[in-house]
Amino acid sequence: MDILKVSAKSIPNSVAGAIAGVIREKGLVEIQAIGAGAANQAIKSVAIARGYLAPAGIDLICKPAFANVDIDGSERTAIKLIVEPR
Repeated sequence: MDILKVSAKSIPNSVAGAIAGVIREKGLVEIQAIGAGAANQAIKSVAIARGYLAPAGIDLICKPAFANVDIDGSERTAIKLIVEPR
């Protein structure tokens, strides 16, 4: 499964395009975000990606979860969004 890492500075339209591309190719993508700003951009990206894929008859679902990630030797908790077609 491909992992897309989203930051607070990520552009939602760009991330949405990446989500749509991975969904078309592999059918499943994981998005990771650490912090409120990054989680906000990730959620907006999923909403935009739904619009990109709707004309092709693909409706997305999103399963939220937590993930522990290692950043520079310290463990952080990330929001993990598993996105797949319905």
